[in-house]
Amino acid sequence: MTTSERSFARRIDLTSLQLFVAVCELGSIGRAAEREFIAASAVSKRLSDLEATLATPLLYRHTRGVDLTPAGESLLHHARSVLYSLEKMQGELSEYADGVRGHVRVHANISAIVQFLPEDLGAFRRGHEAIKIDLEEHLSSEVLRAVQEGAADLGICHATDGGNELQSLPYRHDHLVLIVPAGHALSGKGGIDFVESLEYDHVGLHTNSSIYVATRQAALDAGRTIKLRIHVTGLDAMCRMIENGLGIGVMPNRAFELMRGGIGRRLTSVTLADAWAQREIRLVARDFSTLPVAARTLVSHLQASGAAAASEPAEMAA
Repeated sequence: MTTSERSFARRIDLTSLQLFVAVCELGSIGRAAEREFIAASAVSKRLSDLEATLATPLLYRHTRGVDLTPAGESLLHHARSVLYSLEKMQGELSEYADGVRGHVRVHANISAIVQFLPEDLGAFRRGHEAIKIDLEEHLSSEVLRAVQEGAADLGICHATDGGNELQSLPYRHDHLVLIVPAGHALSGKGGIDFVESLEYDHVGLHTNSSIYVATRQAALDAGRTIKLRIHVTGLDAMCRMIENGLGIGVMPNRAFELMRGGIGRRLTSVTLADAWAQREIRLVARDFSTLPVAARTLVSHLQASGAAAASEPAEMAA
C-alpha cells in the first residue's frame, strides 16, 4: 500500500460508510437516521464530511429525499463490498474462538464439484479437522470474479476461462462426452466429432457455462447452430431429460460415470474427438503466496490429489 493509499484509508470512516449505505437503501436521510438510531443532523454532517474527504458530491438532495450521483453509485458498490468483508471477517474470527484454526472460502464450477471435490475435500477434512471449508458452486466466469473481488480465497474452474490478472495452478483434467439414449443412432460409434451431433436436438446447460460456450463455439466454427430445445442447471437434470427422449447432451465423462448407477443402461456416452473436449481444471487465486496458511495447505492437498490421480492411468498401463 502506497503512502497516498494509507492516507486515504485513514480518512474513510466506517460508520460514515454504514450511514451512507443506509441512506442509499432508504432514499432518505431522515429514514436512515431513524433506522440507525442517530439524529438526522448527525447523519447529514457525516455525509457532508464524506463528500469533502472524497472531494466529490455523492448525493442529489431534494425535498423528496436523495438520489445518487455517479460517484455515489460507485461508492455504494465499494462500501457494500467493504462492509460485507467486515461481516465475513467478524464471522470467521469468531470461529477461532470456537476452536476452528482455519477458514477457506472456495468457489468451484459444477464439473469440479461433481467429479473430484467430494473425495478430495473429504480426505482433506479427515486430516485437517480444525480447518473449515465453505464451498459454493458457481459458473466458471463467476468463480473468477469472486476470486478477483476477494469474495473467495480459492477458485476451481477450467483453464480456458482464466484471466491474466489471476494466478493459476494445475488441478485435474476431464473429458467431455456426448450422452445419448441407449439405441440412439450415435450410440454405437466409438468416437465422433461434435459436429455430427448437430443433426439432433440438444439439452444444454446454462448459457454462461463453460460447456455450453465450448459447444456453441464449435457449432459456429462449423457454420452450424445447435438445436437447443431445453436449458437445465445441473448434470442430473440433463440426464433425466435425455433419458426421456428430449435430446442429447454434453457433459464430463467422469460425472456421467458417477451418475450411471441410477441411470442403468438407459443412457450411454459417446467419445468426442474434438480437441476442446479435453479440458484442464485449475486452481485460481489472486496470489497463492499471500493466501492464509489454511488455504495454502488446501491448495497443496488438491494439487497432490490431482497429481496422484494423473499417475494412476500410467501405472495401470504399465
